[in-house]
Amino acid sequence: PSLARSLGAVHEQRRALEAQINTLLEAHPLSQVLTSMPGVGVRTAAVLLTPIGDGTNFPTAAHLASYAGLAPTTKSSGTSIHGEHAPRGGNRQLKRAMFLSAFACMNADPASRTYYDKQRARGKTHTQALLRLARQRISVLFAMLRDGTFYESRTPAVTLVA
Repeated sequence: PSLARSLGAVHEQRRALEAQINTLLEAHPLSQVLTSMPGVGVRTAAVLLTPIGDGTNFPTAAHLASYAGLAPTTKSSGTSIHGEHAPRGGNRQLKRAMFLSAFACMNADPASRTYYDKQRARGKTHTQALLRLARQRISVLFAMLRDGTFYESRTPAVTLVA
């Protein structure tokens, strides 16, 4: 009985904290901008706002991607240079949030799905394609924060052959 009561108390504290976070996030001026992007809900927006803020600490989207651990790096040793690979460093919470956001938007945003499918067609694994999508989305996120604009899906133009 006492374990059930203490577990109930923990759940109640968690609900109260989530309500506080929601209230604080709704009051933030960039909240609506962030949540306009498919795959970014209240929790993800809160995770993104903590390290990024309004994005002004990062001069370019590439700097933000590097901070998040989503910019590909090249291994070099002496005269040998090895291909690009995903870095192991970066802000893990931010990287995870962008990865999960990329995964979540796959069925909600046609442009993201097209980008993912294109990466898969190039021989990338599921995880590699999702990481590339997360990197691409971080560039979009950077532009949204910089300009204070809402997300616009850029569906690739279909060319008709007559």
